[in-house]
Amino acid sequence: MCGIIGGISERNVVPVIIEGLSRLEYRGYDSVGIAIVNQENKLVRNRVVGRVAELSQVCLSDVKFKGYLGIGHTRWATHGGVNLDNAHPHFSNDKFAVVHNGIIENYATLKTELIEYGYKFDSETDTEVIVHLVHYYYQELHNLLDAVKKSIARLHGTYAIGVIQKDNPNYMVCARFGSPLVIGIGINEMYFASDISALLPVTQKVIYLEDGDVCQLNLTKF
Repeated sequence: MCGIIGGISERNVVPVIIEGLSRLEYRGYDSVGIAIVNQENKLVRNRVVGRVAELSQVCLSDVKFKGYLGIGHTRWATHGGVNLDNAHPHFSNDKFAVVHNGIIENYATLKTELIEYGYKFDSETDTEVIVHLVHYYYQELHNLLDAVKKSIARLHGTYAIGVIQKDNPNYMVCARFGSPLVIGIGINEMYFASDISALLPVTQKVIYLEDGDVCQLNLTKF
């Protein structure tokens, strides 16, 4: 089973996400990746076919791979083979990124529709349809939360997702249906993860989401 984690903070979230991913290793995985909005306001990612320790070396050796908003994922191949293109996070037009735990049963129909709209797919995964849907609906709604809500209304199956956007580095959106997701409330930082164990190094104040919940997380102080 895949694992996901994301965070927004006043500090660099990359080490926190790496530690969270290491705590999700028990779930099993074959590839792992992180996407962030970096300090140059670019959406960038590092992915490896391998272990969290390998990803950690790649990220920590890259002095520019730092950011206050990011998402991470450990993938166990379901749709598509074990390769870098299928590793999460997945992008749409270098503006949106998503991580996803679950299975989208109608992804083939959605993929055909999105290709007709001009979207190019870089992976064989069911997940990539989610991020392209968000991009598509954002162009209509100009609001990330609303675009995610409209996108997940099209999905049949199970999901726990986290979405970030290059042009909105002050918040992220997550949602769940049929796959677990928990929100972590820290000091001047917010997180989500598929398992509370990933959040224990930063907070023990958590909220368990219910099926159908959609949340926008920012640095509002609790």
